[in-house]
Amino acid sequence: MRLGIDASNLRSGGGIRHLIELLRAADPTISGFREVHVWGARATLDPIEERPWLVKSYQRQLERGILSRTIWQRFQLSRLAHSRQCDLVLVPGGSYAGSFHPAVTMSRNMLPFEWNELRRYAWSLTGLRLLMLRWVHSRTYRRADGVIFLTQYARDAITQVIGTTTGAIAIIPHGVDRDLLLPPRDQEEIRQYSPDRPYKIIYVSIIDQYKHQWELAEATAVLRAKGLPVTLELIGPAYGPSLDRLRRTMDRVDPRGEFVFYRGGVPYSELGARYAQADLCVFASSCENMPNILLEGMASGLPIACSNRGPMPEVLGDAGVYFDPESAEDIARALADVINSPELRARLATASSHRVRDFSWERCARETFDFLGTVATNGSGKTVTMGRS
Repeated sequence: MRLGIDASNLRSGGGIRHLIELLRAADPTISGFREVHVWGARATLDPIEERPWLVKSYQRQLERGILSRTIWQRFQLSRLAHSRQCDLVLVPGGSYAGSFHPAVTMSRNMLPFEWNELRRYAWSLTGLRLLMLRWVHSRTYRRADGVIFLTQYARDAITQVIGTTTGAIAIIPHGVDRDLLLPPRDQEEIRQYSPDRPYKIIYVSIIDQYKHQWELAEATAVLRAKGLPVTLELIGPAYGPSLDRLRRTMDRVDPRGEFVFYRGGVPYSELGARYAQADLCVFASSCENMPNILLEGMASGLPIACSNRGPMPEVLGDAGVYFDPESAEDIARALADVINSPELRARLATASSHRVRDFSWERCARETFDFLGTVATNGSGKTVTMGRS
């Protein structure tokens, strides 16, 4: 069989990372695919490693804006899939306007499907774009021959919104980069820390409306007022209005810039070193499909304090202490529980380090290609493939 992959809507971040790691770890021949064709822009194709069974096909039209990419997918993709004699097309971007079938898509974005989160953007351009994605993705999922969800939570929440789907369904979590794996370290009493050697909290994520960095900054100020020598390092790119809100909070709770630090985005290759310099990992998001950054934190060997929303408990299990991400008071409570107990810290770090090993790219690739092979062979029957739940 031959597989086609439409990478037209993979522009940056997690989507490209998933495709790179999926194809690096895969052996499609085991699932019956002897060729895999990937169509994309130059920046999407170049990082993908060469494989004997892989054909990377550069499409100049995909270097342009969304209208050009949509026209390409609607009119060119199906022609290319037929001409390459593909047996199935995978559309990992979640939006599909083509006519080729069978086609399998993936669900990556929860924001369009959770009204409480979507409303944070009001009638901004981002809010309107999310409303459009709600319609486009819903239509794609209903009409696809197969849909891959990344967590049980995402499957349940989205199918409740869109209703019955006609295609096969799989739940296949992403993996974590093994280069980020660090062993848990020895945990010291908090009294061993001081203003000159502070206890360092790290939160890696885009500054955005549903990430709640300002609540974490407030919580850190509460801990400082109680005499705990803690600092907070925030790493990630930013959505403008959310960065403004964060800076206002920082100016209020830490006007001298002593304990809350925003570093901006850093290259992915530097993340391991950033985690290695920290003492505690926090993940405060209230809306996720598959929290890849949480997986990276679990791999870091650090104890974790985590949001109790969405799929986070499904992914982290009993390897973290949970809090309400919209309550600085509850965040401070959770952080204090972890910081004041080296025994708890050691247990959490060990538990998350063990748990994260279940989330491998090898497993993700094997389950993905097995599912694609099943849909290509048997059509869109109600096959359900379970990942970790």
